Amino acid sequence: MSDEVTAGTGTFLTLDDGRPAVRFGRVYAHPADRLWRFVTDPGELAAWFPSRAEIDLRPGGTIRFSGDPNMPESTGRVLAVDPPHRLSFESGGDELRFDLDALDGGGTRFTLTDVLAARDAAARNGAGWEVCLAALDLAVGGGRSEGPHSAGITAWKEIYDVYVEAGFPSGAPVPGTD
Repeated sequence: MSDEVTAGTGTFLTLDDGRPAVRFGRVYAHPADRLWRFVTDPGELAAWFPSRAEIDLRPGGTIRFSGDPNMPESTGRVLAVDPPHRLSFESGGDELRFDLDALDGGGTRFTLTDVLAARDAAARNGAGWEVCLAALDLAVGGGRSEGPHSAGITAWKEIYDVYVEAGFPSGAPVPGTD
């Protein structure tokens, strides 16, 4: 890995295969099977994921995205599933990877890697995931989240500016800001 830049809780990096990615890590005091529901159950995803996602949870299965006010409805494909530890799927040309690793004491290390279709989407997507993961932190902690879109564009824009200033590649179009 090279080209590593960190801002907020995200890191921009180039994977060993040369593809650009943004990666986020969290540690939660819950077992992996509890976190697994946050990445696979449509009701739990609604608290933090940018779209409603209904997943046919098998390799090659379809994932349907809807309800994002800034994006049209779409579908993706499940790439890998290893309950309750790994899920990866295609979304809008990107590959999203969720890794849930059990820790001593019953907690879980949660890692989200967004393998980018376009390098210049790093700041845009990184800021978006930062907002989404703040909603996940709230939901995992037992709080009520109205979902990531309730934060509005202002919170996203402030984080985006921090990511750009830190050196995350930028310039990709930003849906919902026209």
